[in-house]
Amino acid sequence: MKTTLSMILIVFFMMPTLTPNAFAQDSLQWGLPEGAKVRLSKGSIAKIAYSPDGTRLAVASSIGVWIYDAQTGQELDLLPGSAYDVAFSPDGQTQASADGGEIRLWDVNTGRHIHTLEHTDAVWGVAFSPDGSTLASGSSDGTVLLWDTTPTSPEPKQIAADVNKDGIVNIIDLTLVASNFGKTGQNTADVNSDSVVNIVDLTLVAGAFGTTAGAPSMWNLDPEIAPTRTQVEQWLREARQMNLTDSTFQRGILILEQLLASLTPKETALLPNYPNPFNPETWIPYQLSEPAEVSISIYSADGRLVRRLDLGHQSVGVYESRSRAAYWDGKNALGESVASGLYFYTLTAGDFTATRRMLIRK
Repeated sequence: MKTTLSMILIVFFMMPTLTPNAFAQDSLQWGLPEGAKVRLSKGSIAKIAYSPDGTRLAVASSIGVWIYDAQTGQELDLLPGSAYDVAFSPDGQTQASADGGEIRLWDVNTGRHIHTLEHTDAVWGVAFSPDGSTLASGSSDGTVLLWDTTPTSPEPKQIAADVNKDGIVNIIDLTLVASNFGKTGQNTADVNSDSVVNIVDLTLVAGAFGTTAGAPSMWNLDPEIAPTRTQVEQWLREARQMNLTDSTFQRGILILEQLLASLTPKETALLPNYPNPFNPETWIPYQLSEPAEVSISIYSADGRLVRRLDLGHQSVGVYESRSRAAYWDGKNALGESVASGLYFYTLTAGDFTATRRMLIRK
């Protein structure tokens, strides 16, 4: 113990003698304490915090939260309202300040006030969780509140062309407008809000195809909702007659032309019937690349003609939906239900013929 005390006394007496005036003159050279780079003096300072990337310094003071460039000391912004504490979110995008009984959240990049959280009494401290999903605030009343700061996704912007409001502009919206043609007054199909649903609205919907983030494809050609080629030809004729130069309208004409092309088969074909196997009815789809007289002949496994479906003259197009495909009720020419087994069906369209097989299972 004596040795230790002696060492301390020796060190003490070896220290140089400094007067208060000498210390002040040395440490306050250039107006700053020794080792300090800049002086940031803005009101009574309560707390300071660096941004996660170290580029900014937030100073909570009686005047507000001052934001400085951490390297140069340049003043960047002042967030109003006296503050007792300040904290940055881990991603550096949000800043929280404790101000009286409130916690204010700020956008770090713009300085914009985002939101205010009401505590029960004066707030003395704020801190973000490591993942930034929670903000803790401590009050003079002894309470600590935890706030969910997980960002919520903004509501998707609704556009008039999304008639059914499902976040996608596609063939469904197009057919909804077509089904409301001629209706007046308030109507979601009235895309341009002129109180009447007509070809202009339909073309504007077509012009918005593919402009929404949720659109999986330009259109969904579900046979049950797809327009016919004849309908699209009529829409195009009417749209072109409007002579409108609006860019969306002109894009709509282009989309309608593309839709028409998709509804124009490159070759005539007989498609698989559905359902198959079936009992007691089925639909036989086909497509025509040229207009023709169309019939479908159904044969039993031994080659006997069971039924002939005369469909008459058909224009170019796709005949897939139940409303357009050939229908067989599973009966012969006498109206009798045929037996279970294998059958063949042959499409005749002008010079074209093709045969497929189907199965009745009872």
